[in-house]
Amino acid sequence: MTRMHIDSYDFGSMVINGDFYAQDIIVFPDKVNSGWWRKQGHSLDKEDLDEVIKYKPEILVVGKGSPGLMKVPQATKNFLKENQVELIEGSTDSSWQIFNAELKKGKKVVGVFHLTC
Repeated sequence: MTRMHIDSYDFGSMVINGDFYAQDIIVFPDKVNSGWWRKQGHSLDKEDLDEVIKYKPEILVVGKGSPGLMKVPQATKNFLKENQVELIEGSTDSSWQIFNAELKKGKKVVGVFHLTC
């Protein structure tokens, strides 16, 4: 199994295991789902996390964009808690490094990253 590692992030793009991505993305420990779309562009609704919840992660790292403008509504936070998923949210500028750190600890972690605003 290939282990994902986020190499870098710049506004609008992310490099994972040497591959370049320029669309919002879900990063699993063993695969990448690029071109991830949300029901509402700057809000993370529970419906946007169907694939994530099926994976049953311990931790979900949410990159809310470079300045952190994407919102995580309380209903989504409650949904994650009901599914025993710890939420770590922040700007994408820092959250990609948190994803790498949690993965190194051996945690079952998934990252969802908004790459622009």
